[in-house]
Amino acid sequence: GWKTFLKDDKADATKTFMVKDGEIQVSGFPNGYFYTTKSYKSYVIRYDWTYPKDQPKNSTMNSGCLVHIQTPHTIWPKSIEPQGRYKDHGKFFFPGFPKEGKPAATDDDAARQKALKPHYEWNTTEVTCKADGSIRVRINGIPVSETKTELTEGPIGFQSEGARIHFRNIKIKMLD
Repeated sequence: GWKTFLKDDKADATKTFMVKDGEIQVSGFPNGYFYTTKSYKSYVIRYDWTYPKDQPKNSTMNSGCLVHIQTPHTIWPKSIEPQGRYKDHGKFFFPGFPKEGKPAATDDDAARQKALKPHYEWNTTEVTCKADGSIRVRINGIPVSETKTELTEGPIGFQSEGARIHFRNIKIKMLD
């Protein structure tokens, strides 16, 4: 139920996204994402993630979850991104939105710093997307950010963006 999109259309996606030991292991290169073949609306997605200790040189430990992905697929598609970069995990970014048209978002950096375990340990992120366009992010059970947008549905994806990251226990629970 997953597809891939890579910036380099000649790249081998199986070298960027590998399933091993019950995890999806992302190499970080080239930039791109794997995404669901199904479109989702009104749901909770919960997943575990870790940045292994052996990172590429100058890594910013960057990735992200993309919700409500819109076509066309590109780097980076119009979507709502609960940031996956370690230092500001859960903060909202709005790829594909015009600068003047980005939704307002609240972000609690103190809560994030309290919630995050070391990058090489497993952390859990939960993103709740409701039919009214509201989106909330929790890290290890602690609320860190929320927003409301006009986008209310689309596929869900996870980025390859210059860092090694592993995902496991990706679960989607429908709310309606």
